Amino acid sequence: MTSLTDRYLAATLRTVPAPRRTELADELRASIADMIEGRTAAGQDTAVAEREVLTELGHPDRLAARYADRPLQLIGPTYYLVWSSLLRRLLTIIPALVGVVVGVLEATVGDQPHRAIGAGIAAAFQTAVQIAFWVTVVFAVLERTRTPLELPEWSVDQLPEVPLERNVPLTDTCASIAFLLLTLAFLPWQHHRSWVSDANGDNLPILDPALWTSWLPVLAAVLVASIGLEIVKYRAGRWTWPLVAVNTALGLAFALPVGYLVLTDRLLNPALVDRFEWLREGDNQGLTAGIVVVVVAAVTVWDIADSVVKARRHHR
Repeated sequence: MTSLTDRYLAATLRTVPAPRRTELADELRASIADMIEGRTAAGQDTAVAEREVLTELGHPDRLAARYADRPLQLIGPTYYLVWSSLLRRLLTIIPALVGVVVGVLEATVGDQPHRAIGAGIAAAFQTAVQIAFWVTVVFAVLERTRTPLELPEWSVDQLPEVPLERNVPLTDTCASIAFLLLTLAFLPWQHHRSWVSDANGDNLPILDPALWTSWLPVLAAVLVASIGLEIVKYRAGRWTWPLVAVNTALGLAFALPVGYLVLTDRLLNPALVDRFEWLREGDNQGLTAGIVVVVVAAVTVWDIADSVVKARRHHR
């Protein structure tokens, strides 16, 4: 044997458990010698035969893994399906929830509300990375310790129903809920931590504080109900006529009070109007109110029309 075989044996046995190294060294050396002898008996040069035999045996670490019965994959087929299923479920829900909560807290409690969206996205990304890392670490340990999960055997009874054609994507639902939560958080935030201050430097609410005893709780209740509608709609997987009716009712329940308050100059805090001179000049306040009403009406009509079109499309 030349140094080439010795080098191959050393590279292979260095990752094999010490108690088995001597036995495996003798066995592998004899096997290599027999394979080389068979080739040289057929007239092949010894050095060429040795190189070809070692090449056929493959990477030393791969051969050592076979001897040591050690997996060469991070997550093998025994645990892969459970790992991927659990990871999908966790990544679908938890990062989004953490991102929304962090964004809302940053917008309502933090000193820099303009960073709410960025803080929410960063928190969601960090949460997703942590979940992926630790779940993978746990299953990698299970793979190497061969810990049985003792899960029930699969049967045909576990086959899911044929999925309905879904026209309510999860991304749209998450975006809608995030927007509704931010709008809901804006109501108390603007009262306690508005970005506008009066002449004394004190907080100046944007909306009329008197509305807390009348319309603002109603609008907050409509926003909460709208969040519930988004969840129900996603679970249904499509627009139905009852959902269209509820969506229309909630849209009007929000748009009509806002329009009424804007047109009667009761939405904004009177002290805020006095704080900005340009609102008091000419008909600027009336013009601004008209623009707000048109935008609210357009968004409401578009949302209702969109739900009607999608419901009709599904029921054709």
